[in-house]
Amino acid sequence: MESPTTPNPLSLDLYDQPGHLIRRAQQIAALLFREVLGPDVTPVQYAILRMLQESPGIDQVTLARLVALDNSTTADIAARLESKGWIHRELLPRRQRRLSLTTEGEAMLAAFVPNVYELQQRMLSALEPEEQAEFKRLLRKFVQLHDSTEAGEQAVING
Repeated sequence: MESPTTPNPLSLDLYDQPGHLIRRAQQIAALLFREVLGPDVTPVQYAILRMLQESPGIDQVTLARLVALDNSTTADIAARLESKGWIHRELLPRRQRRLSLTTEGEAMLAAFVPNVYELQQRMLSALEPEEQAEFKRLLRKFVQLHDSTEAGEQAVING
């Protein structure tokens, strides 16, 4: 029999569980992303475009690692971005691909900048400036600490 002081793990408040809160935060962020940037680009596509802007000419496997996606998903997204005319994929020896933004892709990213600032403002506006900085710091710390673990690696593989 449970003692009165032993918490029942099945009665935990859902909104005290980090996993649930992270999932809800991701749902809210994805909804806001679509509202602000529209249906033409997804958050993952935007991450890939930004990484290609920061590291032009990187290979697809390196890109996958940098944006925390598996190679297959990255290849699928890269193919979609190429069909939109936003990136160019160059075939290298050993079936690797080098990726770079096209002129149209660079223009799209430039057009997204004001919307991305609006998105960040909308996501964080409910928090005080100090809370915004702390929230982002803790999220970065959480991701960095778990990226190097088996759970972080499995999260990339399993999406």
